[in-house]
This record gives sequence, C-alpha cells and structure tokens, in this order.
Amino acid sequence: MFANLLIILTASLVVIALFRRLRLPAVLGYLCVGLLIGPNAFNWVNHSADLPHLAELGVVFLLFTLGLEFSLPRMLALRHVVFALGGLQVLVSTAVLGGLLFWFGLPLAVALVLGAGLALSSTAIVSRELSSLGEIFSRHGQNAIGVLLFQDLVAVLLLTLLPALTADSSGVWYVELGLTLGKAVLLFIGLLLASRWVLPRLFHEVAAARSPELFVTLALVIVLLTAWLTHVLGLSMALGAFLAGMLLGESHYRHQIEADIRPFRDILLGLFFVSVGMLIDLQQFATEGWLILAVTLGLMLIKGSVVALLVKLRGADNQTAWRSGLALAQGGEFCFALMAQIEQAQLLPGPQAKLLLAATFCSMALTPLLLRAAPALAARLQRAPNRELQLDAISQATTQVQGHVVICGYGRVGQSIGRFLRLEQQEFIALDDDPIRVQEATAGEDHVHYGDSSRTDLLLAVGMLRARLLVVAVDKTDIALHIVKQARSLHRHLPILVRTRDDSQQAELLAAGASEVVPELLESSLMLASHALVMLGVPEPRVQGHIDRVRRSRYKLLHGYYHGAHNNLLDAQGRARLLMHAVTLSADAHACGQNLPALALEQLGLEVQGVRRDGMELALDASTYLSAGDAVLLAGPLEAIEAGEARLLGGLR
Repeated sequence: MFANLLIILTASLVVIALFRRLRLPAVLGYLCVGLLIGPNAFNWVNHSADLPHLAELGVVFLLFTLGLEFSLPRMLALRHVVFALGGLQVLVSTAVLGGLLFWFGLPLAVALVLGAGLALSSTAIVSRELSSLGEIFSRHGQNAIGVLLFQDLVAVLLLTLLPALTADSSGVWYVELGLTLGKAVLLFIGLLLASRWVLPRLFHEVAAARSPELFVTLALVIVLLTAWLTHVLGLSMALGAFLAGMLLGESHYRHQIEADIRPFRDILLGLFFVSVGMLIDLQQFATEGWLILAVTLGLMLIKGSVVALLVKLRGADNQTAWRSGLALAQGGEFCFALMAQIEQAQLLPGPQAKLLLAATFCSMALTPLLLRAAPALAARLQRAPNRELQLDAISQATTQVQGHVVICGYGRVGQSIGRFLRLEQQEFIALDDDPIRVQEATAGEDHVHYGDSSRTDLLLAVGMLRARLLVVAVDKTDIALHIVKQARSLHRHLPILVRTRDDSQQAELLAAGASEVVPELLESSLMLASHALVMLGVPEPRVQGHIDRVRRSRYKLLHGYYHGAHNNLLDAQGRARLLMHAVTLSADAHACGQNLPALALEQLGLEVQGVRRDGMELALDASTYLSAGDAVLLAGPLEAIEAGEARLLGGLR
C-alpha cells in the first residue's frame, strides 16, 4: 500500500504540474494518471483493497465542504429542485437509457437498473468544477447540485435493490426500500440534534483552547464519524457527510472548518480520480475507439438533452437550461460500483460492461473541459444571434439619458461607484460581460446591460458621446487599456477614470488617453496611512498635503516593497513585481566616493528611494557622494535590484 501511494503521488505531482502549465483541469490530470499507471497500461500500481476505500474518503470530504456552503434554509429553498427536477431527471433518463439497453438485448430488469445507474452524474467532478469556477450559486449551478443530491439518494436505493435481481436474494425489495428511507430519516434527525446542541459547544471549547491542531482534529473526527455512521446504517457515506456539513453551515466556525478540511479533501479526491482512471483498459481505445466515442456522445447527448428540456419546462431561460444539461451530461462514479456488482452477479457480459465503463470514463473526462468552455460559449451565443437586436434595445433604453456616467465593468468596484452615484442622484449606465452578474443586477436595476465594453458600437449605444464621465472598472488592465483607446477615439474630450490593481501600466493608460488612473492597492495604502497619521494627532490639512503630493508624483513614494519569504515575485499577469531592497556599502564598495548620477542606476530600471547615513536622510542629487556605511534604498524588479547591487558593490555593468 505504501509503495502504491508513493507511485500515485509522485506521478500525480508530475502530471498535475504539467496540466497546470497547459491550463487544463486538475481532475483530468488525475484521471490520466490512473489510466497510465493502472493494471491496463504500465501496471506500476498493484491492486490493493485499501485504495478504493481511501479514495472514497475524497468524495466524503468534498461533499462535507459542499454541505458547509448549503445551510439548511438554502436546502429547504432548493427542495423543489432536489425532488421535482431531480426526480424527473432520474425517471426520464432511466426510461430512455434503460429502453435503449433493453433494445440492445439486455433483460428488462437489468436494463432498467443499469439505465438508472447511467442516469446518475458525477458528484465529485461537477461539484469540484462548479466550485472552482465560482458557479455553485448560479442558476445552473443550483440546478446541478440539487439534482446531484437526489441522485445520491437514488444511488443508495439502487444498491439496496440490486440484490433483488440476483438468484440468492433473501429480502423483499419494498421492505429493503422502506428500511433504507427510515435509516435516512433517522440519520438526518440525529445529525440535526447534534448540530444544534452538541457540536457548537465542542467547537466553542476547542476554539477557546486556541490550539490549531485540536481544531483540525475535531473537524476530521466529525467528517470521519459521520461517514462511519452512514456506512454502518448501509447508506452513502457521501450523503451523510453532506448532511453534516449542511447542518454545520449555519455555524460561525464554518469558514475555519472549510479551511482546515481543504488540504485533506484535495489530496484524497485526487486519489479517487486516480482510482477511477485505473479501472479503464487503455488497449480498448485502440480496438474500439470509434464505438467508445459514439457511446460517449450518445450518453452525453441523451442526458444533457433531458436535463435541458426539463429545466426549460420549469420556466428557465435557454442559457440556464443548456448549461444545466451540460453540467449533468456525464456518467458518474456510482456507475462503476454498480456495474462491478452487476458483472459479479453475471447479469452483464464482460465486453458490454467494459464498453459502458470506457464511455462513462470519457464523459467524465470531457466534463471539466466543457464546463470551463461554457462561459465563453454562453457569451458568444448571447451576443451573436441577437447582436443588432441587443444594440437597438440598449439604444432605445438610453436615448433620453444626458450627462450620465458610463461604467465599464460592474463588479465589486463598479457597483460601489454606482452606489455613490445613486446617493447623488447621478444617472449612470453600466456594462458587464458576465451574463450571470448582469442577470442578477437587472433583477433590481434597469441600467445594467450585457456586453463587451471594448466594442465601439456598444459604447455608442449607451450614449458615451452624451456622457459626462467614463469609468473603466474592469479587472484586467489589458482590457482596460483597449477600452480607453476605443473610447478616446470616439470622444476626444471625455474625462476617463480608470481603476487598476496597481500602477504597473499606469504610463500606458495615461498615454492612451486616460484622464486619471487610480491604483486600487496604492489608494488603499494611502487611506490607511492618512487615518494612522490623523489618529496620531497630525493635523488633517498636513495629512491631506502629504496625500496630494503622493498623488501628484504618481505614487512614487509607494513604489516597491520589502518582499518576505512567502511573497510571489510575479504579479497576476506574470510580470515582475516592484520590490524594495537596501544595499549597505562596505568600505571597499565600488560606489564609495561617487555620486548617484555617475552610477546611472536608472539605466538598470531602478529608482533610488533614499540614502541613509548614520540614521539621517541624504539629498538625492549630484552633491551627495556615497561613503562606507551608507544604505542605498533601491526600488525595481528583482533582476534590476540584483544588477544594481552588483554595480554598487562591485562596479559590475
């Protein structure tokens, strides 16, 4: 077992690092690891009975953390999705898939049970991907999670009913079904009582001890104890973990629990996906590749269409319908366990079982890629067919608006600006390219429109030529730069205010036509510094003078910072961050006896922030000659600082 784990973790380390560089989902990487190191490929890992149980804990931890996000009131609000949509999806998909299997020659009972297994989707993959994409609480995300919860219940029932198909079945199926439902109700009541009166006191005592390891231990015990209880009752461990997390979701310890559980969850969930990949015969893809592809596409088309149709019939829009169908179109991990039991009972021929397993695996592998491509596809579909219609509608809605503010990007910053404009009764029109955000905003506001802010026709449609101010509040500086160029080409005198994360591209934005560039991080630093000075008794006019001078100098005082051991030296765009570093001159340093202009440090991309001698600041001009013991404070990228230090100390060019 130890050797198996070592091989799995080492292979995962290499493959996941490669997938990250290729911007591919980690889930797909784990599946490929299992496919390659399993007994049907390189055979590096021996079969072990402990690995599937260890891997199943990954799903348990995933469902527990997902339950933390869904409190009991939220779940009660989703009851129509869970039971109505979930029930219809399972029934219709089972009927269609079971009918096809029966048509291909399987016995009716086996075809229906196997069709029900194929009707279930992958809780692990869908939950993980929706969480990583931030779509758990979107409409299609809630549809998917609600249906998956009902499917977990069905999975338990199917495993309960499966023995009734075998010759040695000793129980009556409806008696077993009643017992299973009774156990589920008993478990829910027990967990509800524990979450109300026992667990809060335990967490309070552990938190009072201020021991991080005790808190982590308690969180692990809760997850494992819940899984063990549901296993003893003959229920799904993942379902029990979800219920426990859901009931703890109202606790104010929820975020700490989630942070403590996450490392264990991610590692064990990776083992789960590896174990799924190990079940697949790689040679089968060479001999039956086209057949596997046909079955995979057929399965995903049937399931996706059924879900999309049901969601549409419930009154949802087209985008929510097809994205819900896309999220639930794959086969699930439960299908592997179900087919293994059916094959052991000799109810399904081996070749057919392998074909269905391979198709299920392929559908699971395709799902992360499809879910990640869905937002871009949704944006294209939303604007492509109705582009002219959309422009006409926006133009008609804004034709009477004069002297307004146009906000490009209606995220956190854009919404904050809008609230202040609303306080002053100043009209504004906002554009955003996130369809879900626009959908949420338009439910309570009538001045938010969907669209790409860099499109000149859209800027004209929102009346930019009649506006008093353009505010660019998008997250990415490259997009902001493009918007500024387009806007300035349309209106030469319109004031343009740009929000950025930092000032790394401030000069480019100003050159493109921005009137003011506000670096968010630097402005927050200014606000904190000004409050600190006022609280220390410095007169407010003096503090305001400091702030004004820093702004006039384009935040020169704030350039760079001392990096620590854990700082990333690259920003979100992969560019080198501006750092600060003090170089203390030794007696034989090259810079001793020279002035700053002679050293030409600016040619290296450096800015000299200051020179200190015996605790005193020296003037930064040609009159100051450096001497031993001086500390020269440099600001710039890491490579430039290293070059500057080499020049100051050794005279290297």
